[in-house]
Amino acid sequence: MAASSRAKVLDLYRVMLRESKHFSAYNYRTYAIRRIRDAFRENKNVKDPVEIQNLMNKAKRDLEVIRRQVPDMRICCDNLI
Repeated sequence: MAASSRAKVLDLYRVMLRESKHFSAYNYRTYAIRRIRDAFRENKNVKDPVEIQNLMNKAKRDLEVIRRQVPDMRICCDNLI
């Protein structure tokens, strides 16, 4: 993996973990963090640039899902209080 690709992957990993920490519900937060770590560890030895790009695209889509869900979780949980 090229140095620039590695840096992009690490940046995406950090952003995903940071965004996941905004889940207010403990179970959602820990599940998201665990899934992110497991997925990145599972694919850490991938060398094919095309496969890396496919995995990066999937991770970016997952990041958008996380970003959409966090405000929804805040609304949902605020209504319960």
